[in-house]
Amino acid sequence: MPTDVEEWKDDIYGTDIRAHIERFAEEGWDSIPDEERDAWFERFKWYGLYHQRAGQESYFMMRIGTPNGVLEPGQLRVVGGVAKEYATGPVDNPEFGDSWADFTTRQSIQLHWIKVEDIVEVWDALESAGLSTVQACGDSWRNIVGCPVAGKDDHEHVDALETVHEFQSEFKENDRYRNMPRKWKVAVTGCVEGCGQGEINDLAFDPATKDGVKGYNVRVGGGLARNEPRLARDIDVFVPHEKAATVADGMSALFEAYGNREDRYSARMKFLVDEWGTEKVRETLQDEFVDFELQSAGEGFRDSYSYNAGREGDGHDDHVGVHPQADGRNYVGLNVLVGRMGTEDVLELADIADEYGSGEVRLTQRQNVIVTDVPDENLEEFLAADLLVDYEPDPSPFMRGSIACTGTEFCSLSIVETKNRMVRYARFLRDNVELPDEVEDFHVHLSGCTASCAQPQIADVSLRGMKTRKDGEPVEAFDLGLGGGLGENPRFADWVGERIPADEVPGAIGNVVETYKRDREGSETFRDFVERHDEDELAALVEPEETSYEDPMMHNTKRTWYPYAEDDDMAASPAPTDRNDVPLDQGDDAAPADD
Repeated sequence: MPTDVEEWKDDIYGTDIRAHIERFAEEGWDSIPDEERDAWFERFKWYGLYHQRAGQESYFMMRIGTPNGVLEPGQLRVVGGVAKEYATGPVDNPEFGDSWADFTTRQSIQLHWIKVEDIVEVWDALESAGLSTVQACGDSWRNIVGCPVAGKDDHEHVDALETVHEFQSEFKENDRYRNMPRKWKVAVTGCVEGCGQGEINDLAFDPATKDGVKGYNVRVGGGLARNEPRLARDIDVFVPHEKAATVADGMSALFEAYGNREDRYSARMKFLVDEWGTEKVRETLQDEFVDFELQSAGEGFRDSYSYNAGREGDGHDDHVGVHPQADGRNYVGLNVLVGRMGTEDVLELADIADEYGSGEVRLTQRQNVIVTDVPDENLEEFLAADLLVDYEPDPSPFMRGSIACTGTEFCSLSIVETKNRMVRYARFLRDNVELPDEVEDFHVHLSGCTASCAQPQIADVSLRGMKTRKDGEPVEAFDLGLGGGLGENPRFADWVGERIPADEVPGAIGNVVETYKRDREGSETFRDFVERHDEDELAALVEPEETSYEDPMMHNTKRTWYPYAEDDDMAASPAPTDRNDVPLDQGDDAAPADD
């Protein structure tokens, strides 16, 4: 029997939704019928809109899709302007103020505190700059990810950016795949270092060569969510560069036809591959969805994959720092701690990208930003810019490696607060824990729940939100994993610590690092160190400990209206509010909100 979501989508979905959102924007929040809100909010996702959680009624998160993370000259400035005018919250976040942009692990941008009444104006501003929120969420093609310096890097085997643009034209911002069983995540990697992270996507194109022809090997069925992680599996298909879109079309149609529509938990490609096996997937693709003979896999480059690998070697583990482009100019990767940048900083970044580069900015899957096209003669002045004090090109390994999802600040799925906590963790670890001198990358990923938006399973240290009791009181806590990473032989972290109180996590990480420093063999990396221990041995290394670290968010932040409000009780929430941010239950005599 189809789920409620499938029935809602059958009624209205795809591009048909826009007219309804425009009507709600004109008539206001109250025009969305109470009994229909679940259905409408599910449909809104197709246009990149998520209703924020309980206590924040009438406010939305808006996701802007940026294919392959590329922001063309002028686009970042528009994002900053939109955030400043339309994405300002009623209460300050103590770390980030009242307005910011979040850069995501899928090379997209998220804005919060968007009012339904402002959505059309926001769309007008974004679309005037060539930006879109279409299919940024929902059961369709999500933002296409890949190497963030595609077309710029001299490690590129095939022009992945050309492929991404073709996919964007064929499958995005139209109704071709308006109603898939669930989200459809696609990665295109053209470089030989594996920067697209195809292993954790539904459909992955990896660089390869066959009989002297450049193209891609195809993998399917990767993903991390819901305690059911899978690595994308090889279906023994090589596709020439010019036929990649045809195979992407065929695989999308296969999932659309055979994906589970009766159980949303099981409605992902990874479960269909589990059920069928790779041979049946390939046979069905060949027999039903492509009209040419598929070639067997070509010779790939997995032995040189270094991105997020946690191994010794010369390849990129991320894109932070100064790096040469193939054209003789440079790109500079800046560390954006937990992917969040204040609005004024976003606008300043646009300024210096214009002044010292071409104005283009790119986003990475590690929540960082890259300024491209900086000539040698501009490099010194660029690196001296005031903005780079906070967004460093050469940060501490703990700052460089920190990723966090949205958390209970806005997300209804999260169990714990994440962004501000990871900022505090990173600073504490930077100031109090010493890694071996030659270790430049140490990844700590913090996810608020099992949805795994922060990709915790592929980090040196993995944190997953939980609850526990401490001194008889309920507190926020984390499961802790060790040793995940991608590269030539990807592996998921071993979960070896359970329900560690949040204020004891930095001590636990510090103790693990101290043991690693003491017992490592030669110059082995942390991942190599973890791999030569079994789970029982690793569990023994995790020693939670109270330290000088203080955590102001130990209480149940999920039950607050906003974790950082002075009065965070649900009853104190101003929501829902009207188009002027006046609480709707206060009537006409309420004072207007501050500008």
